[in-house]
Amino acid sequence: MKAVIQRVSKASVTINEEKVANIQKGLLILVGIVENDTKEDIEWLSKKIANLRIFNDENEVMNKSLINIAGEAIVVSQFTLQASTKKGNRPSYIKAAKPDIAIPIYEQFIQQIENDLNKKVQTGQFGADMKVELLNDGPVTIIIDSKNKE
Repeated sequence: MKAVIQRVSKASVTINEEKVANIQKGLLILVGIVENDTKEDIEWLSKKIANLRIFNDENEVMNKSLINIAGEAIVVSQFTLQASTKKGNRPSYIKAAKPDIAIPIYEQFIQQIENDLNKKVQTGQFGADMKVELLNDGPVTIIIDSKNKE
């Protein structure tokens, strides 16, 4: 399970000209799922994101987590995070889990991060053509992979 997290001043998701998610200070979390992702991947990734200290404290040092600042989050499924660009110029998405496997994992991840944050998170819609807008704060963008716990 791979995630790209972006610290945002604001972010939103629009589907068919309808805004379905809208947050202020917090994280935009893009999630890419593979077939062998497990409950362990979900739990590890969620806890890592919820506790990652990437928000400024009173001394302007990145020392606070999303939990510490009571920030908001949007979770968006993005299969293209699992793209392979090794051969040629057309990405291959063969590693990305098919919807019948990915949807339950995506839903479990949302439930887990809500539990870890102790609040509801907003989401995009799995498989939809979404327009994602954000104002990246910093900019701070971090890639986390549950299969490569660095």
